[in-house]
Amino acid sequence: MNKVSLLIVLSVLVAPTVFATKTANKTVAANENTVHVITRPEIMGLWGMQLPNNNTCIEYYNFKAGNEMVVNSGKEWSTGIYDYQPAPDNTMTKLPVMAMQIKYDNDEMDCSGVQQDQSGEISQFFVKWNSPNSISFCGTATGEQCVVDLHRVLP
Repeated sequence: MNKVSLLIVLSVLVAPTVFATKTANKTVAANENTVHVITRPEIMGLWGMQLPNNNTCIEYYNFKAGNEMVVNSGKEWSTGIYDYQPAPDNTMTKLPVMAMQIKYDNDEMDCSGVQQDQSGEISQFFVKWNSPNSISFCGTATGEQCVVDLHRVLP
């Protein structure tokens, strides 16, 4: 009878430890499925510009992650960096600003028939959103003097 009492006491003492260990493992497993949200600038993606005097050639602007960009126009390839600053109040009373710097240019002829090494060139524009898939690069904060119209090709 003494052995039976001892086994009952040991079972009562060990059981909470076993259940606590199993519960702790379940808690850890539940926390392994976390979700990470990553935001990206709305301008990211591939954009194309049809030149008015050349219907067969499209100039492409690929705004990539890490503020890197690739521009392709005819045989010309350029790489560089960009900085997109969205409208400060999201009301578009002040347009977003875009600055671009060409770091490398292969010095080949572009869609407009010009061959010029643009390495080192810096340009800044105000971005006028005509629609979610169409933007214009403009010279003024009010969206006037627009020089480039781009249409989204890929998100």
